[in-house]
Amino acid sequence: MRRDIFQAIADPTRRAIIALIAVQAMTPNALAEHFDTTRQAVSKHLKILTECELVKQEYQGREIFYQLEIDKMKEIDKWLEQFRKIWEKRFDQLDQLLSTIKKQRK
Repeated sequence: MRRDIFQAIADPTRRAIIALIAVQAMTPNALAEHFDTTRQAVSKHLKILTECELVKQEYQGREIFYQLEIDKMKEIDKWLEQFRKIWEKRFDQLDQLLSTIKKQRK
């Protein structure tokens, strides 16, 4: 089953993993230390993130390091941009309305 990036970021643990590896590549054991869960549970989250291509694996000897795929994160940002424009427009309208009300009260 092919998962999409929005399924990956829907889970708070996966979002936390993304935040951690955005700073530096980490092994599953290093990641598991940050959570009150088993290494196997973290590995399942990493599998989903890998399937969605949000993280990639890099082998260094016997260790596997996971790092963030920035280009895939840009897909999320691109999707959110449409809403950001709507929010900004509404905030601008609210600012104008508040300015008008403030002027009327003087």
